[in-house]
Amino acid sequence: MSDKPHFARTNLADFACQADKSRGRLVDEPSSPTRSPFQRDRDRIVHSTAFRRMKHKTQVFVYHEGDHYRTRLTHSIEVAQIARSLARAFRVDEDLAEALALSHDFGHTPFGHTGEEALNEVMQDFGGFDHNAQSLRIATDLKRRYAAFDGLNLSWETLEGLVKHNGPIIVEAMVGEVPSSILNFNQKFDLWLESHSSIEAQCAAIADDIAYNAHDLDDGLRADLFNLEDIAELPLASDSLAQVKSLYPDLDASRITHEIVRRQITAMVEDVISETNRRLKALAPKSADDVRHAGQTIVAFSPEMAKAEKAIKAFLFENMYRAPSVMAVRKNAHQIVVDLFDCYFSGEAEMPKEWGMDWQQADAKLDEGKRARTVCDFIAGMTDRYAILEHQRLFDVTPNLG
Repeated sequence: MSDKPHFARTNLADFACQADKSRGRLVDEPSSPTRSPFQRDRDRIVHSTAFRRMKHKTQVFVYHEGDHYRTRLTHSIEVAQIARSLARAFRVDEDLAEALALSHDFGHTPFGHTGEEALNEVMQDFGGFDHNAQSLRIATDLKRRYAAFDGLNLSWETLEGLVKHNGPIIVEAMVGEVPSSILNFNQKFDLWLESHSSIEAQCAAIADDIAYNAHDLDDGLRADLFNLEDIAELPLASDSLAQVKSLYPDLDASRITHEIVRRQITAMVEDVISETNRRLKALAPKSADDVRHAGQTIVAFSPEMAKAEKAIKAFLFENMYRAPSVMAVRKNAHQIVVDLFDCYFSGEAEMPKEWGMDWQQADAKLDEGKRARTVCDFIAGMTDRYAILEHQRLFDVTPNLG
């Protein structure tokens, strides 16, 4: 009988992260007889309050604008589906790719990037705010549910993928840009900041791009920010639109939209698989560490698809993210976040007792930076709905987000 753990997979590529060879966790734990380390990570992520709260966190549209628009939670689930498909195609660990996809937006604030910009603004004197660093803080410190450790005590491979979500962090070249929380944690548990991440993490990262490019087109069409004629000249969308109209000349707009979105996802996934296999063949990595030290991203679009993807992003930026109706909501959402921070930081309003701070008694003793970060952590964890309700409770007038 083999002495390998039963979850060890023998059909994975040499360059995959091998669960039975994980670099472990910051706090040692007994291994599970039924789940790999990456399966346990995924399960802890799914059962966390941070995951549940994404249900009411903005992707682009605030939750009450419609039931069918993407939220951070539904977006993350869609990213996970694409990430698993890519991981399967490359014969790498699907559980790790899924764990990273499901947790990649942990650190996002209420009201999407607007909330992040507002918190970064009020935190300028205290180290700023970065959603990627916040994801790490949630995973390693802020979630306090387990008896033996703070955070989720995720495996090295999952934490590495979370931190290097946007690629290597070249510490010396990025002085002042790398959040202190990342640097401080790295002192305790070296995540190889300056190397690339695993194939699994790269699958999750590009799945994020594929998902929001396609689904933001869907949500933008649903919100009437643009129409089918507006996207007729976009790369991918134009070909899909012509194909669908040729095959189904009497199809209604709703079905046409769905056909365009699903065909765009398929085209992008197939392109990534083709381009990545080409790069894998050229580089011939023999281990996960060969991937990390390859000096380039391996999971990628072809040059032609990268150009098309850039054009789609530019269209969405101009016609959706900067649409007048969206900008009006963003302005009011920004004000809500700033108001809440000022109110809690000044001590005019008390935070829940589980945050362990009695502002009225502690303000003379508490370091200002620590106080600001605690308020920031509290607000960053809010859902859109809770932030609005708190503002209504604390202020006579709350900006309209409807």
